[in-house]
Amino acid sequence: MIGAAVCLLLVTVCAGCGGEGEKTQEAMALIRTFDYQEALEKLDEAEKEGEDIRLVHRARGIACMGLTRYADAAEYFRSALSAGNGLVKDVDFDLNYYLAAAYTKNGEYDSAEKTYDAILALRGEEADAYFLRGNVRMNQGGYEAAKKDFDKAIGLAPEDYDMLIEIYEVLAHFGYTDVGQDYLQAALDRGGKKMDTYVMGRIYYYLGEYEKAYLALEEAKEKGGEKSYLYLGRSYEATGDYNYAANVYNSYLSSNEGSAELYNQLGLCEMARGDYRKALEAFQAGMQLEDDPILQTLSFNEITAYEHLGEYEQAAALLNQYLNNYPDDEQARREYDFLSTR
Repeated sequence: MIGAAVCLLLVTVCAGCGGEGEKTQEAMALIRTFDYQEALEKLDEAEKEGEDIRLVHRARGIACMGLTRYADAAEYFRSALSAGNGLVKDVDFDLNYYLAAAYTKNGEYDSAEKTYDAILALRGEEADAYFLRGNVRMNQGGYEAAKKDFDKAIGLAPEDYDMLIEIYEVLAHFGYTDVGQDYLQAALDRGGKKMDTYVMGRIYYYLGEYEKAYLALEEAKEKGGEKSYLYLGRSYEATGDYNYAANVYNSYLSSNEGSAELYNQLGLCEMARGDYRKALEAFQAGMQLEDDPILQTLSFNEITAYEHLGEYEQAAALLNQYLNNYPDDEQARREYDFLSTR
């Protein structure tokens, strides 16, 4: 599972939910800064003050997702759903998406699939639900059923290129790269010369046509888009030109507000060039930016940079802290076992 459901989850968290009481709003603000434990304490206050219990349980579920307590999260989402008055509202669909995400993260794929079934029974034109159900079906080994869902999702939202690329990534993850690339090529064929150069460049990148990718993205970056620089640099990295890729990232970062994703990519680029000190500086610069969803990635990469620098005690201390924050990261646990022997 490569986290497609989590992408949707993060979008929904940022959107919030109307009708929240003051304490619940404060809790959601804490969630957006990844302070999940304090958010749960604030939600206890919200319940005592009689705030909407459905929204309190919803926020508790989101906080538990952040703490990787997926079974607890699912229980809170179910409690929020059962507290309704029987009339189906937008919040019920929102809660079902969260519930399905919790089931998916907990490996309860059958329950997740049934939850998406329930969403689609009432809203049969929800492209996101088809995409996410397809993702779950891939995790169950149901390629044919998943492909039908992906076909339906693309048919409903043919210009949702972010979703299209996520579908490609899911398929590639499970060994169906060629099928994913067929979807991408079909999108290029449909779009033709009218397609936005940023979209075109990204698609060429995932097709492995890196020269076409960076030619399109060089044009797209003139519009000043952060993501254009990100994919432009990645395209040069893919050709082995780490020097030029680093220049691309630095050119954006030197004249724009910080971007954690670009700092992370710059750090990876410096790692590839063997300059681990510069890599560490890039990762740490990215970590200074608040409320960023790739903080976990940056934190792990910081630890890796310290390892390469031979600073094993610092790496081990940070890794211990990292595992307290992200206990379900199996790769990090293996890394901790390694560092404990150094």
